[in-house]
Amino acid sequence: MLYGKNDVLNYVKENSVRFVRLAFCDIFGQLKNVSISASTLEKAFEEGVRFDASAIRGFLNIEDSDLLLFPDPDTLMPLPWRPVDHGSVIRLYCSIMHPDMTPFEGDARYLLKQEDQRLRSRSLKMIAGTECEFYLFRNGEDGNPTLTPMDNAGYLDVAPMDKGENIRREISLMLEEMGILIDTSHHEKGPGQNEITFRPQTLMRAADDLITFKSTAKMLASRSGLYASFLPKPLFDTSGSGFHISLSCTKEGASFDSMKEAMAAGILSRIREITLFLNPVANSYDRLGIFEAPGSISWGTGNRGLLLRMPEVKAESAKRIEVRSADPSSNPYLALLLLSAAAEEGLRKDMRLSDIKEGEKLPENLMEAVELAEGSSFVRSILPEHLASCFIDAKKADWSAISASGYPKVAARDMEFPVT
Repeated sequence: MLYGKNDVLNYVKENSVRFVRLAFCDIFGQLKNVSISASTLEKAFEEGVRFDASAIRGFLNIEDSDLLLFPDPDTLMPLPWRPVDHGSVIRLYCSIMHPDMTPFEGDARYLLKQEDQRLRSRSLKMIAGTECEFYLFRNGEDGNPTLTPMDNAGYLDVAPMDKGENIRREISLMLEEMGILIDTSHHEKGPGQNEITFRPQTLMRAADDLITFKSTAKMLASRSGLYASFLPKPLFDTSGSGFHISLSCTKEGASFDSMKEAMAAGILSRIREITLFLNPVANSYDRLGIFEAPGSISWGTGNRGLLLRMPEVKAESAKRIEVRSADPSSNPYLALLLLSAAAEEGLRKDMRLSDIKEGEKLPENLMEAVELAEGSSFVRSILPEHLASCFIDAKKADWSAISASGYPKVAARDMEFPVT
């Protein structure tokens, strides 16, 4: 069901909503929000809500700092964990605009929306399914996260070894209350490691749901004295956490089987150039190449250590290609934007897997990924100059800070907490 402005305003009245969170992400995929009273929501729809973009890393410089948030009514979502004693709270994702009402070049959500429209103009409908792994660590006596996993269970273990069963159920139930549907949840291979798999959705909805999931998981974990970590490799002696992205595509008159090779070839032909955006922190490169995380270009039907899988399934609705190199530190809007654009390029050029160089290594560190992205005409053709330059410059600064520390595995400042 699509919501319009009036639908949202009526919902606010009928459900005693007192506060509205206007949410957006920075270019690195970190969730931000401005809270307004429900009485000012109609004005926000008409005039936007101003904020200081110069205070957000990668947005604007101090001389040109004002941006406006305009709520997207179709993203209406109640926040069920908020107390309702004094009225309920809803959240709306926002478009980011300049004061002259032109779209902000750093709004990755807007860029993904444009990509979806571009695909539809070619009669292509791209669908994305996501699987996100994460760790649950205990908080210390001071309330800060430690690197002590909440349990020592392994893959698909059950209680009492699996101590994450209850919190995964809480996350799943709360997401369902918010209209987000999951397929499966289970304990993963690492101690304290979990995975939740989401039902395939449109590109935009898949990215929105992933951002909502991460914030929900962190909130519920915190209530239980735990920390939900989405670092790619928080523990160096066990499995890292992946963000596996499945893509399928429909087009009138064409079966997915007839399109999947071209889509796969398109993605693999660009994967090294876009790795910076799929694996954007220094810690990402401690994950790749070990514990089944792919470290080089590979493809096939079954092996879960492959970079790209094309599972053999009979049901048309389950057919997909699965990219397994991305990790949950990525901005899902940028990840889906670049992967779908690469897949579309493969379709447009009718690319073949026989033209792809199998075994070519992915970047081995953050700086190598930066250099590949900086020299990529494909990246520059998809991302606005402002966003690409800000992202790349920020990652160069991270690499310089890490290199200066003398310990390349120390977390960059856009990570959640230092790995020591």
